[in-house]
Amino acid sequence: MPTVLMLAGSPSAVSRSSAVLQYVHAQLTHDFITVDTLHVRNLDASELLWANSKGATIEPALAQVERADGIVLACPTYKAAYSGILKTFLDLLPQRAFQNKVILPIMTGGSATHTLVIDYALKPVLSAMGDPRVLRGIYLLDGQIDHSQPEQVRFTDDDIKHRLDKEIEHFLQALQVMI
Repeated sequence: MPTVLMLAGSPSAVSRSSAVLQYVHAQLTHDFITVDTLHVRNLDASELLWANSKGATIEPALAQVERADGIVLACPTYKAAYSGILKTFLDLLPQRAFQNKVILPIMTGGSATHTLVIDYALKPVLSAMGDPRVLRGIYLLDGQIDHSQPEQVRFTDDDIKHRLDKEIEHFLQALQVMI
């Protein structure tokens, strides 16, 4: 049974990227998939900053990444890149941590000017970590996501929901090929 890790890179407890990740989680809930979730913001800050890979919160998080066959990574856009807290966590992973894994990157942001953030900021880092199968991914504008009701994520644009559903479908197909 494949394991998928939902990796939330937002430093905020309530965020659009985490809401989208929650939506993807619901779509991946199948009898043949185990889905785990890791919110990087919940890791001990001192362990992250001091790169304590044996820390009480970091060591289990690293093990979650290692166990995963696929990773859905969602993060808000900060300064035309991904969050610093996500970068700090990625720096703790072994160099080949994503080898033989399928990764679906999802980024959110307030402006269409950052549409290429996945291609220019996130994918190079992910690809350098073991040559994983990094899918195209999807960038969603903040205005396309209604997360006012925590248990029910809605999309204000039918096209973006359709594109996200297609990316989830591609992720499932790639995951089946990899395992």
